[in-house]
Amino acid sequence: MEALLRARINLALLIVALLSLLARSSSQDLQIVDAERRIDLTSHIVKVFLTLKIENMGTSAAADVLLAFSPIEVDHLAVLKAAAAIGKKKKKTYTPLDVEPAELPDGPNGTKYFTIKLSNPLKSGESITLEVLYVLTHLLEPFPAEISQSESQLVYYRDSATTLSPYHIKKQTTFIKTPSTKVDSFTKVDPTNRAGTELKYGPYDDHSPYSYSPIIVHFENNHPFAVVEELVREVELSHWGNLQITEHYKLAHAGARHKGVFSRVEYQSRPSFSGVSSFKQLLARLPPRVHSVYYRDEIGNISSSHLRSDSRKSELEIEPRYPLFGGWKATFVIGYGLPLQDFLFESSDGQRYLNFSFGCPLAETVVDKLTIKVVLPEGSKDPSAVVPFSVDQYLEKKYSYLDVVGRTVVVLEKRNVVPEHNSPFQVYYTFNPIFMLAEPLMLALAFFLFFISSIAYLHVDFSIRKQ
Repeated sequence: MEALLRARINLALLIVALLSLLARSSSQDLQIVDAERRIDLTSHIVKVFLTLKIENMGTSAAADVLLAFSPIEVDHLAVLKAAAAIGKKKKKTYTPLDVEPAELPDGPNGTKYFTIKLSNPLKSGESITLEVLYVLTHLLEPFPAEISQSESQLVYYRDSATTLSPYHIKKQTTFIKTPSTKVDSFTKVDPTNRAGTELKYGPYDDHSPYSYSPIIVHFENNHPFAVVEELVREVELSHWGNLQITEHYKLAHAGARHKGVFSRVEYQSRPSFSGVSSFKQLLARLPPRVHSVYYRDEIGNISSSHLRSDSRKSELEIEPRYPLFGGWKATFVIGYGLPLQDFLFESSDGQRYLNFSFGCPLAETVVDKLTIKVVLPEGSKDPSAVVPFSVDQYLEKKYSYLDVVGRTVVVLEKRNVVPEHNSPFQVYYTFNPIFMLAEPLMLALAFFLFFISSIAYLHVDFSIRKQ
């Protein structure tokens, strides 16, 4: 038994060693000729645009490219996309590439890997340009952590002046864009230049793999730190022609916490100075042709909302009952109806499918937990969901008016949702049209029984008399 256990341990160590050797050999074969990284810090959602020109210096073709991230970045990573760029400037075209977590041991200092699958293997001596976008949430750290009503919000951003990579980088540059020119301090790693709202680190030449130069940027950011802690959206289908949407929000201001007493008089009399980091309204981008829109909270209907709608888009401006400062929260419900024919279709194999948008309709908002419940008509069978990214899926049952066997509910859950997740998803199912007659027949039967009962009641003599 001990010998068998020892053999299994040796086999596991051998596999780990082979994977490490594979990663090292791949790192030696490829090198990054030029790396340009542009970091957008203009909101509380950090967006990084990375351009890599990669050359194969080895003797064999490379089928994939590794991306390296620090453990903190992986914990806050919401979106990671990659594409191969072909051509120059206006004639440039992009081919999307698959990106997957790499099954490799952690690198130095806990470095995590993702693999970009190339559409065509990169042969020896060839080069390719990759465009990478990744989005990070909850990465900006308010400092000071508490501010008064009249103070501006300052935040820390921590990163590296050099790009973390398992490959040798011949030349690299990092650009950091801030919301304004009010930068309190920043780390200098020569050469470092600042012009207006942009910091430039580099260019740096010939950096070995896993090079890391820590930097901290302390700057003003009064952008609304709007975070939806939980959003539950219910999409209810009715084959009689309507799609009803109900969204339950738990909204929070995730910026520097408010300290002291809130003065509404000061807030309204000096709007450009008092509460500059707070927000009192949000914009919800809804599908076109919405109707029956409502916006309410626990107290009741909130009238401070404005809807602009046309055949191409609908925008709903909402205002909570009070402005939100750091640490403050609000809960509310948004509901609306949509014409079913705009979102329900039939596939070639006879299945019906709902085509709707994932994500949160509120602009520039992070959703910590999003739950979408698609309520199918009673009698629907074989439900399945197709989502362009990984989500948790399961089924539930819901009973509504006049339901007999209940309605199937397809539940989709995802954490760390950002505006880049606002892409279409589909829910497929089969449905026999005969089930549309179930509720009308039940109503007709109930009316008929009531009618018969009324006639029987009128013809029965309930009076008490002597025989």
